[in-house]
Amino acid sequence: MPRRLLKRYMPSPERIKQSKSLRFMGTMLHDPNLWHLNRHSVARAMAVGLFVAMLPIPMQMLLSAAIAMPLRANLPISIGLVWLTNPVTMPAVFFTQYKIGTLLLGAPERSIPMELSLTWLMSEIHHIWQPLLLGALLTGTVLAIVGYAATMLYWRIWVGRNWQKRKLRRRRHI
Repeated sequence: MPRRLLKRYMPSPERIKQSKSLRFMGTMLHDPNLWHLNRHSVARAMAVGLFVAMLPIPMQMLLSAAIAMPLRANLPISIGLVWLTNPVTMPAVFFTQYKIGTLLLGAPERSIPMELSLTWLMSEIHHIWQPLLLGALLTGTVLAIVGYAATMLYWRIWVGRNWQKRKLRRRRHI
């Protein structure tokens, strides 16, 4: 796994533990699996981060951290993945989730104006929340499963390939 690349961009555990805004968590941040890059903690982080990223809720980073800590998932990766849904990608993601939800529920689609406004959203929320939530939960679950499985598979292939390279180097030196 490209650990050096990931470690270069991740904040250090000491820096995060000393953060004033996170002191209320106490010793919960001292679990090594929250910071180590091993197959299981990274795969769990992929699942948590991708699932939470698909939820149409505010404060996704906080929810991702709250789920990652008891699961002992890598905290920086799980929090960083929620930025897949950012202000640029959110409209497309949420629209797709809404379409998936209407298909599964058999609900009629509501027309969406070209210029979205808070007043339109507040007047239509009771019609669109169920398809949007169903689509979000389904896409989040599918992405979490795929992300977990792909990470585990990629890591296994990476380690296997490195073992083969090591064997070849040893044979050449004998």
